[in-house]
Amino acid sequence: MINLNRDIQSLSSFKRNTSEFIQQMKETGKPIVLTVNGKAELVVQDAVSYQKFLV
Repeated sequence: MINLNRDIQSLSSFKRNTSEFIQQMKETGKPIVLTVNGKAELVVQDAVSYQKFLV
């Protein structure tokens, strides 16, 4: 389940803190929803979790 405080972030925040978000995705295995102007636009996921998703 998506944690609204942790897993939904603005694109600007992701750009400023990319390494922290990468570490978070590796630790939790959960994707991050990125927003632009308050609307969900992108979903970012680490490669290992994505590969598991495909299987």
